[in-house]
Amino acid sequence: MRIRALLIGTASAVALFSGAAHAQTADQAPASTEAQEGEDVVVTGYRASLAAAIETKRNANSIIDSISAEDVGKFPNTNVAEALTLIPGVTVDRQFGQGEKVSILGTDPALNRTLLNGQTVASADWFILDSPGRTFNYALLAPQLVNRVDVYKSPEARIDEGSIGGTVNVVTRKPLDLKPFTIAGTLGYLYNDRSKKGDVQGSALVSWRNESGTIGLLASFQRAKDQLRRDGIEAYGTITADFWNGRNDAGTSSLPPPTPGAPGYTGLCAGTCATTLAANPKAVFPNAFGTSYFEQGRERLTYSAAAQWRPVPELTVGVDYLRIDATYDNLNQSMYAFPGNTWNSAGRLTGLNVQDGIVTGATFNNALSVLDAQYRTAEMHSETWHGQVGWEGVNWNLNVEGGMSDADGGTKKQVFLEFLNWANYTVDISGAPKSPGTISYTTNVLGNPAAFATDPGWSGNLVEKPTSDKERYGQADLTFKFDGSLKSLQLGYKYRRHETGQRYAGVTVAGVNASASLFDPSQVRDNYLRGFDGVNDQMTGRFKIDGNSMVDYVEGGSWVPGGGAVPTPSQFAAVEFAAGNWDVTEDIHAAYAQINFEQGALRGNIGARYVHTASESGGYVCTSGTCAVAANWEWQTTSKTYENVLPTINIAIDLKRDLIFRAAATQVIARPNYSDMTNSFWLADSIQTGGGGNPDLDPYESDNFNASLEWYLAPRAILSAEIFYKSISNYILTRTVSEAHFNTSRGIVTNYDISRPFNAGSAQVKGFAVAYQQSLPYGFGILANYTYSDGEGQNGADLPFNSRHQASLSPFFEAGPVSIRGTYTWRSKYFTGIDRGDQMYVRGTANVDVSATYNITENIGLTVSGMNLTDSEYYAYANTPRLPRGVYRTGRRALASVNVNF
Repeated sequence: MRIRALLIGTASAVALFSGAAHAQTADQAPASTEAQEGEDVVVTGYRASLAAAIETKRNANSIIDSISAEDVGKFPNTNVAEALTLIPGVTVDRQFGQGEKVSILGTDPALNRTLLNGQTVASADWFILDSPGRTFNYALLAPQLVNRVDVYKSPEARIDEGSIGGTVNVVTRKPLDLKPFTIAGTLGYLYNDRSKKGDVQGSALVSWRNESGTIGLLASFQRAKDQLRRDGIEAYGTITADFWNGRNDAGTSSLPPPTPGAPGYTGLCAGTCATTLAANPKAVFPNAFGTSYFEQGRERLTYSAAAQWRPVPELTVGVDYLRIDATYDNLNQSMYAFPGNTWNSAGRLTGLNVQDGIVTGATFNNALSVLDAQYRTAEMHSETWHGQVGWEGVNWNLNVEGGMSDADGGTKKQVFLEFLNWANYTVDISGAPKSPGTISYTTNVLGNPAAFATDPGWSGNLVEKPTSDKERYGQADLTFKFDGSLKSLQLGYKYRRHETGQRYAGVTVAGVNASASLFDPSQVRDNYLRGFDGVNDQMTGRFKIDGNSMVDYVEGGSWVPGGGAVPTPSQFAAVEFAAGNWDVTEDIHAAYAQINFEQGALRGNIGARYVHTASESGGYVCTSGTCAVAANWEWQTTSKTYENVLPTINIAIDLKRDLIFRAAATQVIARPNYSDMTNSFWLADSIQTGGGGNPDLDPYESDNFNASLEWYLAPRAILSAEIFYKSISNYILTRTVSEAHFNTSRGIVTNYDISRPFNAGSAQVKGFAVAYQQSLPYGFGILANYTYSDGEGQNGADLPFNSRHQASLSPFFEAGPVSIRGTYTWRSKYFTGIDRGDQMYVRGTANVDVSATYNITENIGLTVSGMNLTDSEYYAYANTPRLPRGVYRTGRRALASVNVNF
């Protein structure tokens, strides 16, 4: 690749430039920001945090950005991911109101890596629609643990491979780095104005070391709890208008479809409706459309401990422990009109409006509406052990590390009941995107629980979808130190074994004959759908049922015919369950060599990393006959092996005393998402669509080029600009292809539109970022950045999670005992993937947070924080903003806390 040729010439060019750089005058040498203009200033508080982050960036040989905690236990945000949005080029996805997945320089979160003290931490997602992947859920990480977060935008050979966008390394506190005795803690109360519920939060950290600094112990605990309510307007897939043309209530159609009103046509559409329908057969409309009421109790308990022993100055032995126990139990109640139902709505259309290829409104007589109620018990547990032995000699260093990290999580239990209703209604999306849409009934169906009842033939299901994630690793790093321009030679080897998997089982609940009124129904709160434009009283006054009442009824078994036992979920109860069971194992061997150099104004590193990856993907495959028979499923495995040599070069040149130019050229890889590497797939029988994995995927490969210019214009101030270009091959994108599968609803094999990942060819991401940070007079200061990222795949395809524009602004004031900080972040629209054949996007969104602290004493402070003050809207859509897919609001949050630090 191009970078290998570049490196051959660079090695000699470095030596030539080193001699020239050595001749620069003394006043061109780098200077510490604290030493400029002869200052001798002690900086504390938020300014100290910013100053530490600037120094980390200035002293690095590669292109990095950093965020530092201003004091022990006082990270600048309640969520680490949201703090990262202050870094140029970093964005977060807030589907459930909090930052959970991080994108760096316009790349998919799965193409970035997050490390804890340089190592992988096993984690698992809670949402039933998510599968184990390579993304890290930042909502699991307690910010009280964090000392510093470094974002490497250009890699070094010594750093673990696997990132195309960037690598995030979270650095935690160590006892030998702290005062002999340190106590830090917080006690607070978090309130959500949409759920109208609040919870006590708390954290504590205790650290001790002896006076000689040879032994240190640290322990911490953190409890975070949040009562989330997410209100939404949702659609499920899309249909074209010819779905209603010629259909009858049995779900069949004539061949060819008769014209509305002609003999053989069994629908209700006639007159103007028939004319409009015949003239617009491919106009698009939501398959189903309605409101969502999602409640979740989130609780995270985090325990950590660290011990260090330094018997002699050269030797340090350390052990770290981290445990996370989190629960995410949730109840989702979707109430929607179902105009795309083959059997109950296809022939019920009585009128429609069409504009520019979109059905903006449609009216139905005696058509189907549905209430889906799903109670899920979800949790995540993670336990990590890490040991390290380091020897720092005069001429050489040796570092040996090893550890293990285990996690399990997912949906442990789902109880799902479906309630049906037939009524006259109109679905109108003509106001989208400003007004996502309305449902209007001729009678108040949405407020009447007695109007919805289960179908005894298929009443719902019981589902289990647990996941697991494990990593074992060991590494050794040897550094030889030299005098002169060549500062050091680093050599290292690392072995990683990663195992991840998913189990999926379910069973149909049939025989329930009950109305929704049986399950303690109540009207939703009066602030339901607050902030949504255009909604009507029927939508805001809808009812909800009690999840515990529903679970008790289903698990009690009184509905089971003949008084039998409640059926047990099975992996083979349906095709999607069997195919959703899979395991992936990776064995990775990596070795590297890196040279670090410094001569006059020039410094940097050059190296290469060799990686050997062997993966094995296993899962159930239907081998013959009907897939509804367990005996016809066979566990099959697919093995794949590949090797990569990844060269890197980073240089930094002090052009002037306070002006640094940096450049980097690297080759990187990112392995496919675990769930993409599997045989798994799912099917939606009613609309004959589905999705699945591909075990033959190759890793992403990319040539990355970065350059930056940094001007340290004043103490604790920086103005910087950077450019980046990523040329990516083997890019993995989802394509929809036709596949034949057994349709359990119809009892025959039919063709499905199946979306699967493929190596779709090449992609590129290019752009630039500018950032400004400065402490101003009279206690004021500001951080600001803007990033432009232009990314496209094969034939101009959009790249997942790439926002073309993003910006953040964070002014602050800090004087005496008072500090105030505000943060505004904004990102433009971004593509998220393909669902049921539709291109899925999220509209641009902005977020505002504010915090204020009053320090009663040097050691005690009061903090009030407001998060998501604009109650920002998460607007997902299919193909065009005029076709909303999921529009959500999660409410504003307020946190009041007392902080102590001794």
